[in-house]
Amino acid sequence: MTGKRPLPHEGPHAHRHDLRLFQGVEAWIFDLDNTLYPHDADLFSQINEQIAQFVQDLLGLPREEAMAHQKALYHAHGTTLRGLMSEHSIDPDAYLRFVHDIDYSNLAPNPELGGAIEALPGKKFIFTNGDRPHAERTAAALGISDHFEDIFDIVSADLIPKPNRETYDKFLERTGVSSARSAMFEDLSKNLKVPHQLGMCTTLIVPTGSRELFRESWDMEGDPYPHVDFATDDLTGFLKSVLGALAQA
Repeated sequence: MTGKRPLPHEGPHAHRHDLRLFQGVEAWIFDLDNTLYPHDADLFSQINEQIAQFVQDLLGLPREEAMAHQKALYHAHGTTLRGLMSEHSIDPDAYLRFVHDIDYSNLAPNPELGGAIEALPGKKFIFTNGDRPHAERTAAALGISDHFEDIFDIVSADLIPKPNRETYDKFLERTGVSSARSAMFEDLSKNLKVPHQLGMCTTLIVPTGSRELFRESWDMEGDPYPHVDFATDDLTGFLKSVLGALAQA
């Protein structure tokens, strides 16, 4: 590639540096796991361990085989739960109780994050492939429960997980929010494809220290992430920047 490198406010991806894209947003939608808390909080790894244990106990498989089967179910059906329901007719309530029986003590209250979420104009929602009790315990541990209008969980979605289009449609129908006036924050790129198609402003939460590497990939020919408007490894700092941009508008 020759020629000078475009400045952040130039070129085809200029919107990815312009926080004014959040002007007019009235609904702020947050994934839960690895989004409202960082990847290194060791919560989701516990959930994965519990899922593997459930599969192992259910099928009587050695640990490695259980983990391999779990991954195959996840990739084939979107979530391990959906795969176990389809292929093994499990009780989803028993599964959800088991896999979310974890230690939340690694989560500390995050008043800065809570303050930033509270200051956002409009309604705020948690939209998770986990269940409501897990979301409630997580939000309580972070000290941010009071800042959300509602929690839309896997049960609310009739056990059909993101990134299925019908799950987003159910969320919009239940909450009554406008997708064109919404912003979604997620740690999985695939879960932002439908929101982008629906007109939402999308932000990908990446592991600490990887934001610039991710942004560099945006400059690759073909653009592998056309559905991601922004990426950040610091949700609190990013929301504060968004609030600053909105205040100046």
